[in-house]
Amino acid sequence: MSHNSFGHLLRVTTFGESHGPALGCVVDGCPPGIPLEESDIQADLDRRRPGQSKYVSQRREPDNVRILSGVFQDERMQAPLTTGTPIALVIENVDARGKDYAQIRDKFRPGHADFTYWAKYGIRDYRGGGRQSARETAARVAAGAIARKILDALFGCSRVRAALVQMGTQHVTRERWDWDEVSRNPFFCPDADVLDSWAEYLEALRKNGSSCGAIIEVVAEGIPAGLGAPVYGKLDADLAAALMSINAVKGVEIGDGFASATLAGADNADEIRQGPHGRPQFLSNHAGGILGGISTGQPIVARFAVKPTSSILTPMRTIDVLGKETQIVTTGRHDPCVGIRAVPVGEAMVACVLADHALRHRAQMGAFRS
Repeated sequence: MSHNSFGHLLRVTTFGESHGPALGCVVDGCPPGIPLEESDIQADLDRRRPGQSKYVSQRREPDNVRILSGVFQDERMQAPLTTGTPIALVIENVDARGKDYAQIRDKFRPGHADFTYWAKYGIRDYRGGGRQSARETAARVAAGAIARKILDALFGCSRVRAALVQMGTQHVTRERWDWDEVSRNPFFCPDADVLDSWAEYLEALRKNGSSCGAIIEVVAEGIPAGLGAPVYGKLDADLAAALMSINAVKGVEIGDGFASATLAGADNADEIRQGPHGRPQFLSNHAGGILGGISTGQPIVARFAVKPTSSILTPMRTIDVLGKETQIVTTGRHDPCVGIRAVPVGEAMVACVLADHALRHRAQMGAFRS
């Protein structure tokens, strides 16, 4: 009952701490014969790594990944192929500064998991939060890159993308949504017109020693109908659990989510007509591509809310491990909006869940129905 693994047929186990020698993961259940190189994984890690702009943590980690097992190549092969055995990945920590936390090692940071870790285990790695740190998500992103390869092998043209749709009180305008813009700015924002105001908003928070939260939207396309199960293996339930497991996430919704409570039944129902090639065509997607826990073949849409970064320069009241009341100021290198770097993490978790469900569906039902 270690609780460091998730998934069923595609099983991901992560290991490592924020300021330990390295972190990584073991991905078990990947089918054999899928081309996989370190560069396939590195591309996703490069989007998550810190130090790429003044709006994220200035910790300088290259996050170079090494594949230790699970692939093979000889002179007959154009690229390394997965062997069907566990794929072990490792990412070294090269810019950890444990001394930044020496002054607060016995204090519980408000908003962090310091107290709850202490209450549960009686011991904790205070350097950057140890295992509770968002640094752990680098391993999830690495696993997500493998999950994308599995989805490509099974479905050919699937795509999992995410964007930051709200930063604090600042929203995007959906009429200006441009997926191409997401890769062109440091916020992973799909609306180019809000970039200047977002930068000013976040810079003001950063200078005041504060932080803000965010909302990220993840969209998966090219996923066929039929993934999931109607009771205890609901696709949306597993997606929600995966996204809720990301550090600092406090809310998840599928499709219209909480907004659907304000709709009338006729407005919320996604009407269906006969589409091209005899396939059903939905006239809307309020359900976010999932009905009764099973995918509909429409784009799968999920959003998750990330709370404000708890490591801030503003003095906060707290207690120490002896129960003494005190104050705390968290120094070091932190994200003023941790939701920015959560964008590729959200993509990775959705990809892992979809790949796991795709393998489960294939095991139970055989070929995918078109």
